[in-house]
Amino acid sequence: MTIHKDGLGTIAAIWLFCGLLIYLSLHFIAYQFISYPISAILIFFMIFVFFFFRVPRRHTAEGENMVTSVADGEVVIIEKVYEKEYIKGECIQVSVYMDFFNVHVNFWPISGEVTYYKYHPGKYLLAFLPKASELNEHTSMAIRNASGEVFFKQLAGTFARRIVCYAKVGHTETKGSQCGIIKFGSRIDMYLPLGSDIKVNIGDEVRACETVIAELKK
Repeated sequence: MTIHKDGLGTIAAIWLFCGLLIYLSLHFIAYQFISYPISAILIFFMIFVFFFFRVPRRHTAEGENMVTSVADGEVVIIEKVYEKEYIKGECIQVSVYMDFFNVHVNFWPISGEVTYYKYHPGKYLLAFLPKASELNEHTSMAIRNASGEVFFKQLAGTFARRIVCYAKVGHTETKGSQCGIIKFGSRIDMYLPLGSDIKVNIGDEVRACETVIAELKK
């Protein structure tokens, strides 16, 4: 396990702030039954922030037509929808909600060529709300190989105010490599062709790279 490079600045800032608070509480609060618990809570938060930006080692599921999850989390939506931004047609939406304790690094779901990328400024509604897909700040991207194309979005949530995306149109990416990170809770929406064989159900806990979300049918 390593720490994500885009989390180092956040970790440093939070650790510096918490360290200052710990120093002040230990030196200026006379009662240990108050200063010690405050310090312990701050230390726990520092450890949690470090843990939050972890990048785990994963064994990526093989198969060109096997679409793996972009993120860790819980499957909260599986439905047929009309996608109007890029696909401009009907497809199957599979959404994965990430809470504070999930890995928040995102990974490419298939290998292939990046065919689309766009950043959308927006609101910060709770990420599990249906309207968050269109109204919240998000990035959209698509990747294609010989088996098909997967379009997906990184959605910011109420607490996730920083989306990092590495997508560059025309570049070739490998399934299981990093495509970005969303800091502090959010959602991934994946849009798959109608003929795809969906392998998950609502309520399933999925793991990026390892859990197969769908099998593309040529």
